[in-house]
Amino acid sequence: MSDMPANPMIPEVSADGPVHPESLSDLLSEIVRKAGPQITLREISEALDERSFGAFLLVFAIPNLIPLPPGATLVLGLPLLFVAWQIVSGRHKIWLPQRLANYSIRKKTLEKVIHRCDPWLKWMEAWIRPRNWPLRKPIWERIFGIYILFLAIIVVIPIPLGNWLPAFALAIIGLSHTEQDGNCLGIGTIIGIFSAVIVALILFLTKALFAAVL
Repeated sequence: MSDMPANPMIPEVSADGPVHPESLSDLLSEIVRKAGPQITLREISEALDERSFGAFLLVFAIPNLIPLPPGATLVLGLPLLFVAWQIVSGRHKIWLPQRLANYSIRKKTLEKVIHRCDPWLKWMEAWIRPRNWPLRKPIWERIFGIYILFLAIIVVIPIPLGNWLPAFALAIIGLSHTEQDGNCLGIGTIIGIFSAVIVALILFLTKALFAAVL
């Protein structure tokens, strides 16, 4: 990847067209197919359109599932806070600061990333489909955004072994959001609640341990 200003000569990538890809993996492949030599995050966001929140939640949650040094989630979890806050504020699709929006990615690099993620995405999409979606009104979406923000805060807090489950829950919620799968959303929500209980237990035991030692 390279941090390059947006090039006006880069063709605009749009999700509009006579045939809209049904799945996120198909949509990402379509974005790559239509892209020029370089593509900006703004163009990707515009192509994802209403799926941008779910897609960015998924993308930003995945790095937090990888074993990392203590404190790394403090940085890697910040984009999740950024996305979650925009859901709470009632935006219809993600907004990116100009510098981040103009961040340019080589088409070949994006192709490699999508190629690696594609088998996993397709496996998940075999189980995920539009059904029983409960967040059809903006107010419900914003209220659920508060829950997503809560999980994002847990991810950011540097708690040993306490960040993986909420990040996993956010990844499931993100994917379910792109496909509007209420069943999958429910699973992600339950995992998120369970992770919050685990984190609360870890904090309680840590506090009790320090109290006993001191």
